[in-house]
Formats: sequence, C-alpha cells, structure tokens
Amino acid sequence: MARITGEWLNGPSAALPHDGPNATPKYRGERLGLPENGPGSLALSGRRVAALTIDWLMALGISALIVGSGGLGTSISTITLLVWAVIGVVGVTLFSYTPGQLVVGIQVGRIDNVPRVGVVRAIVRTLLLALVVPAVITDVEGRGFHDRLSKTVVVLAR
Repeated sequence: MARITGEWLNGPSAALPHDGPNATPKYRGERLGLPENGPGSLALSGRRVAALTIDWLMALGISALIVGSGGLGTSISTITLLVWAVIGVVGVTLFSYTPGQLVVGIQVGRIDNVPRVGVVRAIVRTLLLALVVPAVITDVEGRGFHDRLSKTVVVLAR
C-alpha cells in the first residue's frame, strides 16, 4: 500500500523519469537548457512576486488617475485589472518585460529561443496570470502553469 500512495504523494518530482542520466535535474532550469546561475537562469519566485507587486501598484495608480474623484460608475479594481493586463501584454510583447520586471531584473523569454515572446503568447500568459491559480500551480522547474501553457519562461536579465 505504501508503494501506491508513494506514487502520488511525492509531488511533481514523481512525474520525472526514473531512469537515465537526466532522471533528476541538478538544478532548476537544467531540463530547459538554461544556465544554473547568472543571466538566463530561472528567476526565483521572490523576484517574480516583487515584479508583480510593482506592476499592480503602478496599475492601481493609473486607474486612480482614470477614475479620479468623479468616478466612471465602475469599480476601481476592475479598471486596475484592465490597466495591469494592458501593461503586461504590451510590455512583454514589445520588450519581453513589464516595468516591474525591469526594476527587479527579470524578463520573459520563449522556450524555443525566439527573441520576441509575441502578442498571442503574451495575451495567453497575462490572462492566465490574472486568474491567479495557474500561476500558483508550478512544476518541478518552478515554472507556473501559465508559463507552461504559453511556452514561456521567466529568467534573470542581469
């Protein structure tokens, strides 16, 4: 019985192949061909959360300017979410990073080493990130489900 429960209680590492030289990665990002440290290596969750916080606070400030004292009849939180989504899609599409990601030194890249993320991948990634749950579900590499579905990765820029 312990063998049966051990299969699914081990978490995401249980899905790794149990044989061969690449059975257990030596570091996060090795399976993706990324370096262990320095620019191009996987960004840790602390930097990602810091970048998200900066982007959200910036979107909140912009939405407060839009709504102003008179209000538009809609909730400021809805406008903040829309502004945040536009910042994310435009930033990742044009520059491969949002303003918050620029501040903390991370950027979004594609798995297949194409220089630009592209508008479709940026939209998919941002919409899934707005749902929160896909970003919380991570794999062995530490990538969120939103990154896996959009075939992107968040790496250190410097």
